[in-house]
Amino acid sequence: MSGSLQPRPVGTITTESPETALAGLQSFEVMILDRLAAAGLPTEGILVDLGQRDVLMRTAPFALTDLTPEKLIQSSYISKMIIAGSVGLFDAALNYLWDETVLELRKRVVNFDVQYFYEVAEKSDKRRQELKTEDDLPKLDDQKLLAGCREIGLISEIGFQELELIRYMRNWASAAHPNQAELNGLQLASWLSACIKHVITLPYDRITAQVKKLLVKVKEQRLDDSTIREITAFFVNLPAAQADPLASGLFGRYTDKTTTSDTLDNILRLWPALWNRTSDEIRYNFGFRLGRFRANGDQAEATLARQLIDLVDGAAYLTVEERSWEIDSTLDELRDVHYAFNNFYNEPPVARRLREVVGQNSAIPASLNRKYILGLVEVFLTNGSGVAVSADPIYQELIEKFTPEQASLALRSFTDPDVVAKLHRPLSQQKWAQLLQIVEHKLTGRSERELFDAVQAFAGDPFQLAKDAGIKLQLQRFSN
Repeated sequence: MSGSLQPRPVGTITTESPETALAGLQSFEVMILDRLAAAGLPTEGILVDLGQRDVLMRTAPFALTDLTPEKLIQSSYISKMIIAGSVGLFDAALNYLWDETVLELRKRVVNFDVQYFYEVAEKSDKRRQELKTEDDLPKLDDQKLLAGCREIGLISEIGFQELELIRYMRNWASAAHPNQAELNGLQLASWLSACIKHVITLPYDRITAQVKKLLVKVKEQRLDDSTIREITAFFVNLPAAQADPLASGLFGRYTDKTTTSDTLDNILRLWPALWNRTSDEIRYNFGFRLGRFRANGDQAEATLARQLIDLVDGAAYLTVEERSWEIDSTLDELRDVHYAFNNFYNEPPVARRLREVVGQNSAIPASLNRKYILGLVEVFLTNGSGVAVSADPIYQELIEKFTPEQASLALRSFTDPDVVAKLHRPLSQQKWAQLLQIVEHKLTGRSERELFDAVQAFAGDPFQLAKDAGIKLQLQRFSN
């Protein structure tokens, strides 16, 4: 039909000249702003200037070249992003880009093993009971979705850092919330490229692919001796970074009352070999989970958990202090409210409860030491948008009570992925400088003092500290 729109082949770009396209955008802008003005609505500062829109429209196609035709035809939120960007609504465009990213992350989880993902991503036993199928994925906030995908290998460490930055910008500079932030076309195109590279088109690495196959075998049938030997051989060189999430997932599956007897037997036969590759941190976590089961009256789950711990003579990892599980669960809750909306209102009560369970002497069980210190540093650095005024003095008070050993770990927290993600943000960088001032006088060892001086003298941004060759060399002096 004459004058009708003809569909273009998937993946092709319009043949209109840039000048013609820009003129069309300008004509649309004049028309829509005139309509707004006629209705008495504001027109100033509503749309991004034409130059930035032109930059986005010129650069976005380069990011799309990595997508297959099948992926392109399914990427409706990317279409919405580009349309919103073309008319000057960059904040809405960022929101659509994040929607596409979350949708793709959830698809990766479902295609991998959703139950295993829940065991790793949701640290609370109580909340994890509500997560059963892929329909429950929206119950997890975006931060847990990202962190869980990183832990089980669905996104890389570099990808996590880039996506965490996009998540932060989506929360504070998109149409998701009122804001005055300015975005530009290159930023949007770059973030589109990052989401495509690190989520949509990212293949499984070798270990993640093997873990996926293992999980299928464990739950589908009783494993024979040769398969057990094959899997335990795979465990021999498995790094703790991959062994810990796998152990956590199998622990959760074993303590689930609905797990079949064949799967239970498979896990029992694999557990000793996997246990040998896990870190003390995750082993203590199993002890805490046993304590929580007992405290909540979940005796069936507690019995199953004790079976796994006894199988590997893991009594040393059972919680001895009655306060341990309280501190552990409070740290989990504090992290949850810190990353949730209304954190400025919700953080202080949890911070006060943490101060109460820690006690005047701040006697932290050795099994919780690392989690406690890194958790405090993380919330002290803020979410990047503002300080939780009523909670911040409590964090500072607890940090001031650090022992020299705890202060040493706080100094080295710039190697932790979650802390690194925060150190990209100006406010968190200011709080990092304040943290260094607080712990400085507690650093009594020569190695700590020399590392502190090197950190203070570092000329780059603090999120780059762990990449510095000289600082890397100094970090080798520390055992934990």
